[in-house]
Amino acid sequence: MDTGILILRLLVGLLVAGHGVQKVSRHLGGKGLEGGTEEFRGDGFRGGVLTALAAGGGQIGSGLLLAAGLLTPLAATGAIGVMTVALTVKWRHGLWVQNDGYEYPLVLIGTAAALAATGPGAWSLDAVLGLTPYPLWWAALALAAGLGSGLLTRLVLHRTPAAPAIAER
Repeated sequence: MDTGILILRLLVGLLVAGHGVQKVSRHLGGKGLEGGTEEFRGDGFRGGVLTALAAGGGQIGSGLLLAAGLLTPLAATGAIGVMTVALTVKWRHGLWVQNDGYEYPLVLIGTAAALAATGPGAWSLDAVLGLTPYPLWWAALALAAGLGSGLLTRLVLHRTPAAPAIAER
């Protein structure tokens, strides 16, 4: 079981971190901080560079913590939060990724929540530091805080599109 959890942690953690690297640099196919900023503006978010830095930093930090199995409930909370924002952006396209839907963010949210519930396994920094096992209520807290922070971010930073002007006759 610990081998499976290790593989899952590494896969998901490094993908989340890599996604963040793309937001703030030209590595891993990213378009630099300018491209990350434009992506958020194009999706209707305020904040420009700060929004891209916060999102990219949150993804890098939570992804690396998940991969290492360090502070797993906190790492899961961060990953759930940033992926909840991504889910809200893609929601209007439906579920499936081939239509730019929210399938991928949903899988990452579910996986981060599952890792918070199972714990990081024996081959983790949490285990080495004696932080495990985490009580199951940490998983519920991670899920609630992650979803809540993602939805709050969307509420605070997303601009409502302006209503089109009605032409006078």
